[in-house]
Amino acid sequence: MDQFARPYPPRLLPPPAPEDDTSAADRLLSAGVARLTGGFSPTEIGFAFLDWATTLASHPHRRLELAQSARDSVEAFWRDLLGIERSSLMPSATDHRFGDPRWQDLPFYLLQQGFLRTEAFWDEATRPLRGMEVPSQRMVSFLVRQALDVWSPSNFAALNPEVIAATANSGGRNFLSGLQNFLEDIAAGAGGRARSPLAVGHDIAAAPGKVVLRNALMELIQYSPATATTRPEPVLIVPAWIMKYYILDLSAHNSLVRYLVGQGFTVFCISWHNPGEESRDVGLDDYRRLGVMDAIAAVTAIAGAHPIHACGYCLGGTLLAIAAAAMGRDGDQRLASVTLLAAQTDFTEAGELQLFITERQLAFLEDLMWQQGFLDNRQMAGTFQVLRSRDLIWSRMVREYMLGEREHPNDLMVWNADTTRMPYRMHSEYLRWLFLNNDLAEGRLIAGGHPVAVEDIHVPFFVVGTESDHVAPWRSVYKIHLLNEGDITFILTSGGHNAGIVSEPGHPHRHFRVHQRPPGEAYLGPEEWFAAVAPEEGSWWPAWARWLGEHSSPPAKPPALGAPKAGYPCLDDAPGRYILEP
Repeated sequence: MDQFARPYPPRLLPPPAPEDDTSAADRLLSAGVARLTGGFSPTEIGFAFLDWATTLASHPHRRLELAQSARDSVEAFWRDLLGIERSSLMPSATDHRFGDPRWQDLPFYLLQQGFLRTEAFWDEATRPLRGMEVPSQRMVSFLVRQALDVWSPSNFAALNPEVIAATANSGGRNFLSGLQNFLEDIAAGAGGRARSPLAVGHDIAAAPGKVVLRNALMELIQYSPATATTRPEPVLIVPAWIMKYYILDLSAHNSLVRYLVGQGFTVFCISWHNPGEESRDVGLDDYRRLGVMDAIAAVTAIAGAHPIHACGYCLGGTLLAIAAAAMGRDGDQRLASVTLLAAQTDFTEAGELQLFITERQLAFLEDLMWQQGFLDNRQMAGTFQVLRSRDLIWSRMVREYMLGEREHPNDLMVWNADTTRMPYRMHSEYLRWLFLNNDLAEGRLIAGGHPVAVEDIHVPFFVVGTESDHVAPWRSVYKIHLLNEGDITFILTSGGHNAGIVSEPGHPHRHFRVHQRPPGEAYLGPEEWFAAVAPEEGSWWPAWARWLGEHSSPPAKPPALGAPKAGYPCLDDAPGRYILEP
């Protein structure tokens, strides 16, 4: 172990799930099935379709409506086929599979219309039914959509006019290029690394700084100042542990870290260790203590006794909220503010990931993690790909393997492919305590041996949601207003979970809404809030920088890098070692 690494502390938390008499053989069998099904529980799938079928059977009027809809759809298709009437059914605004104008030519137009009508029928057939369990409805709708996406005519070379035209124009060289792309992807997968034309530490994650702390779970990076003076209150960034931290330090032009440093802030950022089997028993509270709390201790020792502007992104924001709540509970006043970027504190409307959050599904996933000690990065990446399979699997297959094209990889794409693993215990606790039980919002989550409540955080909040976020929907992020009565500035920005946060000044087609709710002001629902707050053009970053400045002291001489006398020497240049772990 590195001489500066600190060992894991003794266990303080109970097991993530009640112990039972399930044998190791049964768990191994369950884990094997999980690998074959991509992590989906066959039992959960069976119960979901049984629930749908039996509930639909008890709704005869609904079945008649579906029969009428099917008849109308067939009649419309025959009118198209016979040339009697051409009433085009348009794909959704997010469906780009049929964007090529050649899909409007015969016979491709008929293939497109037949598929879209089938898709529309099954979308109607799997709508919520009175009396049907919500998890079952989500599962059935999702799986039917996945099955239909497989059979889209755009996925077949002989049925896709764009592929046919490319083949004719290139004499078939598009398939040779596609085969080369396929073999490259196979080789990259076998080697455990995706293609990475941008070098970490050189092209991306290249903001200058030093690693000033390394323990068993994380490295803490202190970035070099870019201004003669800095605000005395430092900024500490807590990223999610399911991703590499450099989503916030991409290229020089869109690095949030560089932007903050350039605005006169002393910035620290956690870089999480990529765990393996040896970390199987590391829990959520370990991440709080060895991650957030160790980082706060180091920042205080280096930057002085000034309160800290803590910022958490995605799961890192949830972890920060837990840590801040424990600090508020214990009278710890080392925080000046809390910023949450696309981070949830209430998980009752937690987006598409709720599809995987049922007792049967979690038990299935836990058996898979139990065998290997962690959730593999490919399994995690596969989950997010399946949620958006139309774009991330099928359209990519057509583009790269049939058309023989490669997207020019940008920094965000390289980061997205640089996946991480998660310890068995921590991931089980996180999914159960937060997603399944909603323990943080309901005051049952234990941190440091005692329950925590978000209402115990008594510093100003700056909270950012993104309009098209499928991981942390903005209305879910907005629920912080129900959990804390303090000063909350809420921003809703254009873009998704990642692109909405990486929204640097000068980025085209960006806008945001911002509103401050002072302490004691009446609650405003999300729809009312959206209607009442006018959008502003541009990036939300300057608004955050101004807000941080308003909650900071006048600029002064920046602190030195590290504090060797306090036990925090400069260990390595940024971005450190952990970011390079495969």
